[in-house]
Amino acid sequence: MSDERSGLVFVYGTLRKGASNHWRMEAAARRGPARVRGWLYTIDWYPGLVLDPRGDEVVGEVYEVPSKTLAALDEFEGAEFERVRAVVQPEDGKPVEAWVYAFRGGVEGRAPRRPADWLLAEE
Repeated sequence: MSDERSGLVFVYGTLRKGASNHWRMEAAARRGPARVRGWLYTIDWYPGLVLDPRGDEVVGEVYEVPSKTLAALDEFEGAEFERVRAVVQPEDGKPVEAWVYAFRGGVEGRAPRRPADWLLAEE
């Protein structure tokens, strides 16, 4: 995409290819699989990621997302999530900085999902 207002976004849950909300990514260009360090939790029917450099390698995908889609994702994710910058590791290249929707709620009493791959966790 050549839109200078676009940005990279790392998705790890229901927005991933093959997941229930992937249709929200139809205007985005998939860059490929990637990982980020953190803890993946089951919040309800959806996951929440708490970024932590000491955490697991959480599996996801990187997309190049136009600004219009980014605004729609902000609305979809809502107040429980904060869009933050993080360094993610694509499977086929050097680390890149991307937007990540980090969970803002409490995770006390919850165990991280293992493996840290939401698509496997849903099975």
